[in-house]
Amino acid sequence: MPKIKTHKATVKRFKKTGSGKLVQRKAGQDHFNARETGKTKRIKRSDINTTKTLEKTIKQLIQC
Repeated sequence: MPKIKTHKATVKRFKKTGSGKLVQRKAGQDHFNARETGKTKRIKRSDINTTKTLEKTIKQLIQC
């Protein structure tokens, strides 16, 4: 059986923490942010944990 190649687009979007959790950037940071409130802008700066349903698939794609 051949090796599974790393999916580079997934690697750029997700990061594995030291404890094994997957972290991703919050969506909607690209443009149209001038109309957002200050609270929303601050919340968008932080990372969020990946959902459990996608975790197995993402770990296969990034091979960790």
